[in-house]
Amino acid sequence: MERRVIQVSGMSCSHCNEAVKRAVGRLPGISFVDADYRENKVVIEYDPGATDLEAVYRAIEEEGYQVVAR
Repeated sequence: MERRVIQVSGMSCSHCNEAVKRAVGRLPGISFVDADYRENKVVIEYDPGATDLEAVYRAIEEEGYQVVAR
C-alpha cells in the first residue's frame, strides 16, 4: 500500500468531502480515503497494482473538483 496526499481545489463544504470520498472509494485498490475541504486535500492509501493515480485524479475531477498538482 502507498499513501498519497493530493491537493484539490473547488471543495467548499462537507458535502464536497463526501462526494470525493465516495467517488474515490469506489475505485479498486483504495483502502483509505479522506477529504478535507478546509485544507484542500485528499489523502488516500491505495494498492498501485490495482489502481493508478490517474484513475484517482479522474474520479476527483469527474465530481467537479480540480487536482492542483499531479
